[in-house]
Amino acid sequence: MKHTVLCGIDRISDLSTLIGGKRTALLTAASGINKAGLSTYRILSERSDLRLLFAPEHGLASAMQDGSFTKEDGVPHPETGARLYDITALRGTNRLAELLSEVDVAVYDIQDVGARFYTYICNLTQLMRAAKAAGRPVLVLDRPNPIGNHLCEGLLLDESRFSSFVGEFAVPTRYALTVGEYARYVNAEKGIGCDLAVLSCEGWRPHMYYDETDLLWVNPSPNIPTVNCAINYIGSCIYEATNLSEGRGTTRPFDWLGAPFVDENALLKDMNALSLPGVTFRAMTFTPVFNKHAGEVCRGVELHITDRDTYRPFETMLWMFRHFKKYPAFAVKQSGLSLRLGQDILTGDFDPARVAATAVGESERFCEIVEKYRLYR
Repeated sequence: MKHTVLCGIDRISDLSTLIGGKRTALLTAASGINKAGLSTYRILSERSDLRLLFAPEHGLASAMQDGSFTKEDGVPHPETGARLYDITALRGTNRLAELLSEVDVAVYDIQDVGARFYTYICNLTQLMRAAKAAGRPVLVLDRPNPIGNHLCEGLLLDESRFSSFVGEFAVPTRYALTVGEYARYVNAEKGIGCDLAVLSCEGWRPHMYYDETDLLWVNPSPNIPTVNCAINYIGSCIYEATNLSEGRGTTRPFDWLGAPFVDENALLKDMNALSLPGVTFRAMTFTPVFNKHAGEVCRGVELHITDRDTYRPFETMLWMFRHFKKYPAFAVKQSGLSLRLGQDILTGDFDPARVAATAVGESERFCEIVEKYRLYR
């Protein structure tokens, strides 16, 4: 049975009270829709004076691959007439604050995946800072964390060394907050200090996964097609910083991992020997059609999640990484790896069990800190 859930955008009466008749700016993407599949920008254009639209990585339609941006700079949006901008291109300038001075309120509505290195939350804080500078309020239309708020995993990012577009603050890899709760936390604890309001979800609880609700699933980005993929992404994303294929260019990104130089049967034997909870491994081969090893047969494994609540993708990634380090052909871009992990680790002959234990302690302390910012019980 599916749980009935309303996102912030679905609470029309409250939304109209907050934005009715106001000049608005909106940061959104394809996942910004209501229960009927109508785009948030269309809804806001009917209920407010929508002046500005901002698109994150992958573009307003979420149709572009990773690391791709549309680079719009004030072009009229064909459906609403609002001026459309690539918000990431405005980073490091005063232009975003100058643009927001033209409106009454800045609105955010994008489905996130609950991973620190997913870039939309960096755009959110960019919007919050600019709104603070412009003296304008921010309204976050909240959405469920698709992988739940009940499990927190990973190492805390070292802000002094590794703050970046793929991880800005000292939060764990899997930070167990909705985007509205995240905004509340960083606004207070990281000194952003904008005038922030969150229009919360109704009917959602922290233990729910997105596909247990009656909400429509729209890929938050091209390579996150399912909830299980979003869970595996917590661990598999770090392979973006290696010459291992993380499954991009296939039908199963982040569920399939491998490379031409991997011995899939040896990998399967090593992983099965660990008896890790909540996951089953299948030896396989696959051929990406784009991205790393395009057109080459890659050997590796498929990650089958058998129990979402006991599975720990971050720890699983640590043990797999140790196996891959056996191959002379395995290469790592250390800077990219450190940015994703949040720390300079996994070098030398590291102990996965020790790193995992450190991560558990750090994530537990984080969960205690953010407790007062939670909106859902």
